[in-house]
Amino acid sequence: MNAPSLGWFGIFRLGLVQAAIGSIVVLTTSTMNRIMVVELALPAVIPGALVGLHYAVQFLRPVWGHGSDIAKRRTPWIVGGVLTLAVGATVASASIVVMADQMLLGLAVAVLAFVMIGFGVGAAGTSLLALLAARAEESKRAGAATVVWLMMIAGIAITAITVGKVLDPYSPLRLVAVTAIVGLCALLLTCVALVTLESKTSAVEARYEAPSSRFSGFRGAVAEVWNDETARRFTIFVFVSMLAYSAQDLILEPFSGIIFGFTPGQSTELSGVQHGGVFAGMLLVGFIGSSRIRAGGLGAWSILGCLASSIALLGLAVAAIVGPPWPLSVNVFALGFSNGAFAVAAIGSMMALAKSGRSKSEGVRMGVWGAAQAVAFGLGGFMGTVAVDVVRALSGSTVASYAVAFSLESTLFLASAVLARRLMKEKKKHLEERWLSMGPLAGVQVNKG
Repeated sequence: MNAPSLGWFGIFRLGLVQAAIGSIVVLTTSTMNRIMVVELALPAVIPGALVGLHYAVQFLRPVWGHGSDIAKRRTPWIVGGVLTLAVGATVASASIVVMADQMLLGLAVAVLAFVMIGFGVGAAGTSLLALLAARAEESKRAGAATVVWLMMIAGIAITAITVGKVLDPYSPLRLVAVTAIVGLCALLLTCVALVTLESKTSAVEARYEAPSSRFSGFRGAVAEVWNDETARRFTIFVFVSMLAYSAQDLILEPFSGIIFGFTPGQSTELSGVQHGGVFAGMLLVGFIGSSRIRAGGLGAWSILGCLASSIALLGLAVAAIVGPPWPLSVNVFALGFSNGAFAVAAIGSMMALAKSGRSKSEGVRMGVWGAAQAVAFGLGGFMGTVAVDVVRALSGSTVASYAVAFSLESTLFLASAVLARRLMKEKKKHLEERWLSMGPLAGVQVNKG
C-alpha cells in the first residue's frame, strides 16, 4: 500500500520548513558577512571562504539522502538538520564575539560553525525535497516547487527585515541573542509543521526495503544513480545550469555601481528588481505547471528559461559596453524572470526523476543532485569575480571585464539548454523503447534475451 500523496496544505507545511531554513541561512550569508567585512574590517575573502565552506560540505548530501531513504521516517533527518543549522548559526555569531579579541581562535570557531551550517542545510534540505518528491503528485510538482522556493524567499525577506530592526544598536552580544532566538523559532516552526505529516505506511515501506548493510547499501545506491544515464546527465545539467545561475551573484551590484554609477541604495533596489523578476517567473511556471503541463512540459520550461537567461546575460554584456543609456532595470528584471522560470522547472523535473527511480531511492537521488547544486553555487560566485579580475588585469579595461564575464555566463546557460534538450530526447527514446518491449497483451513484458 502506497503512502498517501501530499495535498496543498501538506506542501504548504513543507514550505514552512523551507522558510525556517532560509531564515537562519540569511543571517550567516548576509548579516554576518557584512559584520565581518565592515565592523571587523576583515578581508572579504574570509567570509567568502566561510560561505564557500558551507557549500563544500554539502558534497555529502547523498550520504544524508541515503540515510533518510533507509530510515523509518524522513522527519527526524529534517528536524535534526534544522537543529544542527540553528546551533551552527549561533556558534557562528559567537565566533564574531571571539574574533574581536582573539582573531585566530574566532576564525577556528567560525570554521566549525560553518561546517555545522553546511551539515544542517544539507541534511534538512535533502530529506525535505526527497519527501516532497516521493509524496507530491505529478500534476502538483511544479506548483510544489514554486511553493517551497517562494516560502524560502519569504522566510529570508521576513527575517532580514525583522532582524534589521532589532539588531540596532549593534553589539556582538545582541547578534548572538538575535541569532539564537531566530534559530529557536525556526526549530519550533519546523517541528509544528511536520507533526503527523508522514504516515505510518511510508515508515513500514522504508523499513522493509532498507538494505542489510548501510555502507554497501549507500555505495550501491550512489552507483545505481550514477549508472543511470538519464540521472547522470541530469546531474551534469544541474551543475552547469546552477553554475550559470550563481555566477552573477557577486558581480551584478558592483557592475551597476562602476558602470552605471548606482549608489549603494540604488544597487540594493536593483537587487530587489531582480528578485521581483524571480518571483514572477516562479509564479508563472508554478501556476501553468500545476494546471496544464507534466514532466515533459517542465523540461520545455527548463530549456526556455535557460535560453531566456542566456539572452538576458548577453544584454548585460551589451550594457557594459553601452553604459547608462541601456535599460538596466528592465534587463535585470528579465534575467530574474528567466532565472525563476528555469529554477522552478528544474526543481519540478528533479522531483519527477527522483520519483521515477528505484523505490525509496528519492533521498540519494536528491542528494546527488543537491551536491551538484551546492558545489556549483560555491564555485559560481567565485568564478564570476575571478573572470572579472582576470580580464581586467589582462586588458586593463573594466568595461571589457564585465562584458566578457556576462558573455561567459550566457554561454553556460546556452550549454545548459542544450543539455536539457538532450535529456528530453533521451527520456522520449526511453519511453518508446519501453513501449516496444511490451508484448501483444497489455502489461506483458517480452523477454528479448
